[in-house]
Amino acid sequence: MVGRSGIPFPTEGIDPQTRHGTVAPGTGGDMRSAPKTLLAWLCDRDRLPYGRFENRFTETGERLFGRAPNNPTCGETQFRRWTGGKLVGLPGPDTCQVLEAMWPGHTAEQLFGPPPQTDPQAPAFDLEERVRMTAREAHDGADATAAASISDNTIDELRDQVVTLARTYHTRPPAQAYDDADKLRQDIESHRDRTQVPVQQQDLMILNGQTAALLAVAAFDLGYFPSARSLARTASLYGETSRFAPLQAFADGTLAYIAYHTGDATEAVAKANRALSHGGLGDVAHQRLHSIQARAYAHLGDVAASQRAIQLSGEAEHNLRDELHDVVGGEFGFSAERLAMSTSTTALLIGDAWQAETAARRALALLAHKPHGQQSAHVRAGAAADLAHARLLADDVDGAAEALAPVWEVPVDQRKTGIVVRAARIRRHLSQPPYHGAQLPRELRERIEDFTRVSPPYRIGPHVGLLAIEA
Repeated sequence: MVGRSGIPFPTEGIDPQTRHGTVAPGTGGDMRSAPKTLLAWLCDRDRLPYGRFENRFTETGERLFGRAPNNPTCGETQFRRWTGGKLVGLPGPDTCQVLEAMWPGHTAEQLFGPPPQTDPQAPAFDLEERVRMTAREAHDGADATAAASISDNTIDELRDQVVTLARTYHTRPPAQAYDDADKLRQDIESHRDRTQVPVQQQDLMILNGQTAALLAVAAFDLGYFPSARSLARTASLYGETSRFAPLQAFADGTLAYIAYHTGDATEAVAKANRALSHGGLGDVAHQRLHSIQARAYAHLGDVAASQRAIQLSGEAEHNLRDELHDVVGGEFGFSAERLAMSTSTTALLIGDAWQAETAARRALALLAHKPHGQQSAHVRAGAAADLAHARLLADDVDGAAEALAPVWEVPVDQRKTGIVVRAARIRRHLSQPPYHGAQLPRELRERIEDFTRVSPPYRIGPHVGLLAIEA
């Protein structure tokens, strides 16, 4: 089961691995004082007192090593030593591996090292956070005076938070986005319990459904396919109950791409077709759904139907809009560059290297014309990987290596399922006999292995599903 941060929350004792590291006498970490290590700083930031830390640590160990009696554990005394800044040396390798899996992107040496230094711009960011929290607390205080009712302003505030989360999703690591969406979901739920006004219940159901849909996307990006499927079904149920067709369509589209990523192309086609049957959808929704439909048909091996769906995804321009894909937008939208990237991936699946390269180049060109803050690293890397794959189909290994440059730039915590799967397909192509013994293909294979090994779907997600995709 996925936890609040999208990470399986990793239970008690003295860590058998710590015999490799010693602690200076008379030390102990106090989490109420200023953090003395990066580990203490991260625990403060993520609100991890010992109890929650221990649960996450143990579950992460079980994911990495299975349920074994000699798994590393962490008692409270040991936890306070770790965060106290007096550890000499490092714990054992298994313990270090667990901690590094809990915070991808940080090495054990960094975790037991000093906390981040004060940034010259920190006061501005701290002030911004204080202003935001003050505004939120003041609003909540005023809302509490409404006793048994709920203010329409409260619903507007929750709606703004959903919109912000959707529109900034592409800038957030999926684990952080999951955690933020889950907190928002709980907030919406708490307000649903406070009103019996039908129109307010309707609005809150729609907001809950949108949040569930974002949770489904984040769970998928982390590699949690069963949980992503369950959350997408939840979103669809909220859409059905509230009679909000765009949400049903988005959720069915999500179920379709989860299906083809888990090897069920027939189910993917059925879900995509059902998504397109909902009324009240705008052009963006149709583009997204036809694009998903095209990929589903490609996985099924129906080239003609796939090409027809690709054509329809580019023709869906009838000046139609809906309240989710257009008004909320963001992750619920489907930009032109994302459509082009999806087309390139589908073209690769049906063996059309020319169409794949053309679409991938278009995606990169469209992205380059956007302001930097609106550019998606995931879309750039996905299009770059597709371009590299298309060049490999033309036996242009040097060109593929050049095209892969943007892929290596994706931060560790933003290496989502989509780019991991694309990279794995390239590695599999380079493993074919014609490339055996050649230096550049070998270097690319090794670099892809290093790239995917530290990605969230491999470090904090259940790899079994991803390995099945790569097989």
